[in-house]
Amino acid sequence: MTQKLIYRDLIHRDLIYRDLIHRDLIHRELLSDEQRIEMPAKLFGASAFAFKVEPAIFDMAGMLSTDYRGGYWDFYHLSNGGWYMSPSSETIYTISSMNGFTGKVSGDALGITACLFAFSHLSFGRDAAAEVCAEHYHLLRDFAMDHPEAMAIMAATD
Repeated sequence: MTQKLIYRDLIHRDLIYRDLIHRDLIHRELLSDEQRIEMPAKLFGASAFAFKVEPAIFDMAGMLSTDYRGGYWDFYHLSNGGWYMSPSSETIYTISSMNGFTGKVSGDALGITACLFAFSHLSFGRDAAAEVCAEHYHLLRDFAMDHPEAMAIMAATD
């Protein structure tokens, strides 16, 4: 119980701090079918996306939630240059993070959380995709701070 209060207090502090420094709200744009192929290939490289990034995100979603059973994912471009994908589903997922956090989140929040974990993991590689993943981790985290489920996303990933 104490650990959950500490997480909540730290995240609350981060959200207040974010409000104190003026930053433009980051918007997302749902990608069309054509953009779904072009955008990730342009950002990560076609083979890196197909063989590393996308499978890592799917794996992280499965590790975070036993409720996740695959399905269609939406791809989003962020106004700050970031990108993420999330299950196109109205399902509420129970997630259990490696840090001990357990909670319920939307498909969008599950996708953001899975992408943050995957980007972080892949950023430790020795190839060009590692640097891109590190950059996208920070771009997505900035977007996640304004998400309606920011507290759950941050608690799961911090």
